[in-house]
Amino acid sequence: MTKLITGVEIRSCFGESGATFEALAEGRSGVGELRFPDTGRLGVNRGYHVDDTAPEALLRASGWLGACVASAVAQSGIDVTRVRVAVVVGTGLRELAAVERLDDPEVSLRTARLHFAEAVRQVLPDATEVITVCNACSASGHALALACDLLDLDEADAVVAAGCDAMTESMLAMIGRVSDEPTDQLRPFDADRTGVLLGEGAAAVVLERGDRPRVGRGPVLGEVLGVGLSCDAYHETAPQPEGITRAVRDAHERAGVAPGDVGLVVAHGTGTALNDPIEAGVLSEVFADAEPGPVVTGIKGSTGHTSGSAALMSLAVALQALAGRPVPGVTGLRRPLAEAERLRLVTGAPAAVPVRVAQVNAFGFGGVNAVCMIGSAS
Repeated sequence: MTKLITGVEIRSCFGESGATFEALAEGRSGVGELRFPDTGRLGVNRGYHVDDTAPEALLRASGWLGACVASAVAQSGIDVTRVRVAVVVGTGLRELAAVERLDDPEVSLRTARLHFAEAVRQVLPDATEVITVCNACSASGHALALACDLLDLDEADAVVAAGCDAMTESMLAMIGRVSDEPTDQLRPFDADRTGVLLGEGAAAVVLERGDRPRVGRGPVLGEVLGVGLSCDAYHETAPQPEGITRAVRDAHERAGVAPGDVGLVVAHGTGTALNDPIEAGVLSEVFADAEPGPVVTGIKGSTGHTSGSAALMSLAVALQALAGRPVPGVTGLRRPLAEAERLRLVTGAPAAVPVRVAQVNAFGFGGVNAVCMIGSAS
């Protein structure tokens, strides 16, 4: 069954969707000084922060999530009071930043708010259900897969798949212990990359069934062709090539496409020592016989690694390409690593290429992988 995409909104270090797409097209990086009081003990001093009107708010990610869900549903033109609309939120950290402040006697928090049901219901009170899944850095890709399942099972007439995450001191401290020196900028697929940096943000997309009369009035932006998943449990953090390959092959099979049909890959591209050569190797193998092969880009050099929202942020960029807009280059990429020499990496100026099918990669700790295939509106 076809799943139509009828609304999309993201929030990144650059702001809302339009500002983010403009920054990506211009190759800008949103990296800046880390807004935490004691960066010395974290081992990290830079990141990609969302500019908040209330930066000290306890539940920052919830605020961005609500704004994205509300905007995406408004674009779709769906009357939530008249049809069944479910929401699935993917996250890596939930509201961990709030938990880290609970030693302050002036801070209190109900544990229910670590999930996102209340945040969603503030803007979408008539949602039939709100589900939070915590699947590390591929979480919103898993949310998309579950959204498709809910439609297939006729559990909803439309589903909002979303993702969000804010930076936390504990997560920053973890990534600060894997680099010899603090990273200045995330450089996907660069031979001189020095490691990952965290970003912040949220994303939401609205899916409708394509085999029934439309429940919304908004334009169809694209179609979800299939989502491939794998969980190899190979290592806490190190990716496994076989597990990633299984997710890619699964996505292609579910979507009914061959490697030669794919015009664009929006890569996971974290700028780490292990992900980039392994991901490049998998893509080189999968598309070895697909000449000339898809163009490949990645957005984390501009936005940072936005964890739970990363998959859907990349999907939003892929939708822009399906609509005929140029594919943005990989910000921070100056000297491609050897393992990527067979890939058509977009560097420098955006690439004007026709794209009918796009692949979006998202890989998480423990080998929790999600690969999303989307196509242009029929």
